[in-house]
Amino acid sequence: MTTEQFVIVSMAIGAIAFLYSSVGHAGASGYIAVLSLAGLAPNVIKPTALALNILVASVASWQFYRGGHFSWKLFWPFAILAVPMAFVGGYVNLPAAAFKFIVGWILLFSAIRFLIYPSEDAAIHEPSTGVALPVGAGLGLLSGLTGTGGGIFLTPLLLAMRWAKTKSAAAVSAVFILLNSIAGLLGNISSTRQLPTFAIPFALIALFAGLAGSYLGSTRFPQATIKRLLALVLVIAGLKLLLTA
Repeated sequence: MTTEQFVIVSMAIGAIAFLYSSVGHAGASGYIAVLSLAGLAPNVIKPTALALNILVASVASWQFYRGGHFSWKLFWPFAILAVPMAFVGGYVNLPAAAFKFIVGWILLFSAIRFLIYPSEDAAIHEPSTGVALPVGAGLGLLSGLTGTGGGIFLTPLLLAMRWAKTKSAAAVSAVFILLNSIAGLLGNISSTRQLPTFAIPFALIALFAGLAGSYLGSTRFPQATIKRLLALVLVIAGLKLLLTA
């Protein structure tokens, strides 16, 4: 990677970390897109994206928790099976063209919904444990397979089903992403026996950008603003999946 490429990639990673962390996400889908465009190999991109995810999700989790938005009751049924399944997904490396095509369009559809209807939160009803457990397991597996933390799927689902308000969904997704990313990275390392040590400079940039984004998202941005930012995040992730399918 040339110096010019390094600067461009670093700026892009910082922007992605800021934007994603403001809605409780960590940016893996964006990092994957940027690193793919930079010409890095897939076996390098996946662990790098997961490592950056862990850093950004850590600060986002703290900021949204400190803001009083995290709900343990909502979180644990989704997470308890998601974490081991994320490890399995991180260990396995499968072609996922059909998955990318379907999920890419789902994300774009969700983005349109949030752009058209960025209204304040409606009344909520938390899902039953019997529903949340298998949903969490599926999202965990997908997060490990795709090198993301799963929040890009969990947040729109929580909001679309009216299982959580906007900032609560962001808080739950941040912790969900953190645990799944750790499990996914451990699974990947178990499979490849490699650590993404070259990404340390990118990690520092993502960390500071994530601190700024998550602080504004948890304390300053109103609900409608977060939904519009979430729509932008979904568009980026959806296009990334479709263009690389």
